[in-house]
Amino acid sequence: MHIVVCVKQVPDTKIIKINPKTNTLDRRSAPAILNPYDAHAVQEAVKIIEKTGGTISVLSMGPPQATAVIKKSIEIGADRGYLISDRAFAGADTLATSYALSKALERIGKDLPVDMVICGKHAIDGDTGQVGPGIARRMDIPPVTNVIEVTEVNEQEKTVLIKRKSTNGNELIQADLPCLLTVEKEINNIEYSPLPNMIKAVRYEPVIWTVADLENVECTQLGLKGSPTIVGKMFTPPKPEGGKRLEGSSDEQVKQLMGILMEKKELLTLQSSK
Repeated sequence: MHIVVCVKQVPDTKIIKINPKTNTLDRRSAPAILNPYDAHAVQEAVKIIEKTGGTISVLSMGPPQATAVIKKSIEIGADRGYLISDRAFAGADTLATSYALSKALERIGKDLPVDMVICGKHAIDGDTGQVGPGIARRMDIPPVTNVIEVTEVNEQEKTVLIKRKSTNGNELIQADLPCLLTVEKEINNIEYSPLPNMIKAVRYEPVIWTVADLENVECTQLGLKGSPTIVGKMFTPPKPEGGKRLEGSSDEQVKQLMGILMEKKELLTLQSSK
């Protein structure tokens, strides 16, 4: 069994700020971390391989410093890691990102065929959830999203039994291997890394590929050239105003409330139209 987990380096959204002049994320304002959903994806791969045996690879796209999230994945329990890093990838949206990662997966699969790809549900800096299904579409393998449990992996029949969230509850799905899963945080708990893993992670040097190392790549589908979506504007939502405290007797408070409502006639109009 060979599982490849796609991981991403993201800014810690609890700390990051928005540049008021450019209305873009100021990535320098927050430390870079392994996308939390991707950490659970790596942990789930570890759980599966503990039962089936095999190899866990992790794959990321980003600048050279993104090797940090690969090392973190090695610490969790991955066996090896790959980073595709090239200026040609810069500015990629989800369409261009899924294309680049699918090409890297093709290259990885030549050395060791890929049985399963696992991604986090979404990245906390984009929150689109599109890259995983995009990879599956390009690789022509079935995607299963919002996975909360991998119930069984049958290597002989090349199937996997999966529980996933849906709008109306949970679904139990059987998918053929190879397939791609996107996982929720609730699928598992991140375990403490054993000391050997921590030592291995510190010493580990990921494989780094540029565009030239990948095969049959259409450069027009990479980076900004291959990104049809554009973020028009980003802004910080205004802070909610504090409520107005009504003072005095009940009659006086009613008069104050009616005065406030009359000042905001649009509210009364909206209510009457329902």
